[in-house]
Amino acid sequence: MIDLKHSLVIEATEDPNFFGFYSPDLEGFTGVGHSIEDCLYKAKWGMEEHVALLKEKGLPVPKADPNPTVVIQNEKWLEKERVHVSTLT
Repeated sequence: MIDLKHSLVIEATEDPNFFGFYSPDLEGFTGVGHSIEDCLYKAKWGMEEHVALLKEKGLPVPKADPNPTVVIQNEKWLEKERVHVSTLT
């Protein structure tokens, strides 16, 4: 069982040695890993640290998801201009 408190998206990049990840539930939470397993490990602990930081700063903390999902997909690009989506946000 994957023990996460929030949903996670892992994206394969053009570089086969790196995967990006983020949680759609936790604004500002992102990371990079060298494998899917590495992303899962880093996300589990990173989410806990991110939630602790939000609490420390008095910011709203989303409730834990009782049934979080993990999505593994290719990195999203805008094909027309070949611009990575995250560079636009």
